[in-house]
Amino acid sequence: MKFTKMHGCGNDYVYIDGAKEKMAKEEKPEWVIKVSDRHFGIGSDGAIFINPSAEADFEMEMYNADGSPSEMCGNGIRCVGKYVYDKGLTDKTRISVISGGQMKYLDLLIENGRVSQVKVNMGAPILRAKDVPVISSKEEVISEPITIEELGETYKMTCVSMGNPHAVIFMDEVEGLDLEKIGPYFENHHVFLVWTSLKETREIHHRGQKKEGGRIIAPPPPTQAPPSLHRQHGLWKVAHAAVFSAED
Repeated sequence: MKFTKMHGCGNDYVYIDGAKEKMAKEEKPEWVIKVSDRHFGIGSDGAIFINPSAEADFEMEMYNADGSPSEMCGNGIRCVGKYVYDKGLTDKTRISVISGGQMKYLDLLIENGRVSQVKVNMGAPILRAKDVPVISSKEEVISEPITIEELGETYKMTCVSMGNPHAVIFMDEVEGLDLEKIGPYFENHHVFLVWTSLKETREIHHRGQKKEGGRIIAPPPPTQAPPSLHRQHGLWKVAHAAVFSAED
């Protein structure tokens, strides 16, 4: 099977032209696990199949490194834009891509016949608890307490979705935060209807922990989530946050 390895801000995936490379859907999770392995495979945060679509110019069928399906990745979809143009699958500089039922529109900047930049509108942040989704008695989860009993710690959490759910925790200091230790407790907390992976932001730079996938670098949805919540909290001058999200 022919593939292309691409990354956006270090968020790397294996890309496959689904129109040419055929694989049964039930076989994909196991295949993705193998190729994503950074020791014995190609090594990646997952795989993205670029498929034909009746609803959009292309479909982005996305899988995490553990073989689980994912709905959206801002870095991933930008790479899709470069892939389809540079490889001659389209000559349009504005394309539509559907992924997990979400339609996104990409603008491609072309220099010397190749894509140099991709702009994608990720949409407005979703704050309604049931749409994030997160279990809550309130309409929105903004600065609500969440207790990690195993650690004996309580954090104030704000939940938002940018295509994937995020739990954002503003902090005075994030240096020395043990992501690998804290992350699994958030991933498996009962308030989340889907598992979440841990990301930490400091001055809107990110390092993160992805379920079964190790660390990932600077995924756009959590990059977008903290600025949208700074307005909610009146913290435009504060740029330290821990972000827990289901990414890609």
